[in-house]
Amino acid sequence: MGHESLSPAELSRYSRHIRLPQVGVEGQAKLREARVLVIGMGGLGSPVSLYLAAGGVGTLGLADFDKVEEHNLQRQVLHTQAAVGRPKLDSAAERLRAINRGCKLELHAGGITLDNAVDLISQYDLVIDGSDNFPTRYLVNDAAFFAKRPLVYGSIFQFEGQVSVFDPNAGGPCYRCLFPQMPEPGTVPNCEQAGVFGALCGIVGSYQAMEAIKYLLGIGESLRGRLLMIDALSSRITTLNLKKDPDCPLCGHSPDITDLQPDNYEFSCETEPEPQTEESIMEIDVQTTKTRAATESPILLDVREGFEREICQLPDSQHIPLGQLPAQASALPKDAEIIVYCHHGARSLRAAKYLRDVGFDKAVSMAGGIDAWALEIDPSMTRY
Repeated sequence: MGHESLSPAELSRYSRHIRLPQVGVEGQAKLREARVLVIGMGGLGSPVSLYLAAGGVGTLGLADFDKVEEHNLQRQVLHTQAAVGRPKLDSAAERLRAINRGCKLELHAGGITLDNAVDLISQYDLVIDGSDNFPTRYLVNDAAFFAKRPLVYGSIFQFEGQVSVFDPNAGGPCYRCLFPQMPEPGTVPNCEQAGVFGALCGIVGSYQAMEAIKYLLGIGESLRGRLLMIDALSSRITTLNLKKDPDCPLCGHSPDITDLQPDNYEFSCETEPEPQTEESIMEIDVQTTKTRAATESPILLDVREGFEREICQLPDSQHIPLGQLPAQASALPKDAEIIVYCHHGARSLRAAKYLRDVGFDKAVSMAGGIDAWALEIDPSMTRY
């Protein structure tokens, strides 16, 4: 398809691109005709969408279902303080329109789902994954394969980042060639639990934007078949060569995954929970916690780190960080009812199970953690 020539305003706006012999007027016109889907308007989606909109990509699809929270602002530079509480999609659209009115935005408020994934990705030239969880990451990878679209992958964890281009339909590997199955729940902490270096998001997301623009222009050497590994603490970048796995469950010779099935994107594979007796119940909800705290005087045990406790805490609670529990548990009365809590309920469940194992038969975990308490019991409490 032939490209219309750029207008004088476009020639002026994109002149620094156009002066590059690898881009030129024709390349900039290609970008104007391009359609790119960005999954997630968070730490990675922020720099990705900012640079693609500024750089002249004609149509950006944005997929996100979340709202802006205060703790996002440390790294999600797309959003401002005033956007807290608003849908990330609305905040993103406002900011991107302010950067480039010529960039058409297509907003997908439900995010990417099992039902829409293949159809949604098929509508674009390529997809960029800025998700922050394994189920979405695997779903985007598989849907991109079935839609026959290249996937620009990026991920961050603490001070480490990874970038690659997965394009198995063009002979390269996919994400499952590298990691065939999702890790078991609880085996890999997420960024919420482990933290993430804010500026690293800018580095990884900018790499993703570069790879996308290079692909659309057909220039340079792609990261297809290579994994870029960034260690921000030591300022070292390593590139690993990746090979297509002939036994890959998705893109191999005899694939197990031939369409999108819910079981492949769920952390839990349990079909029917075992019946729980009073003794076996390991978790109680925040409403039950509130009632018991008012009527039975249990020990409320906070197993978060000290800095988290300074942000918010339950009244009259005791504090033993999870890592110190084995050394300090003996100070707790063995026959007491202990309700353990943390941020979202993962650490407290581990703590409750440990306490049960060493003889505290009445230890339970508060499901959802103090974040659920803030949402359901005390809206004035600071969330993080």
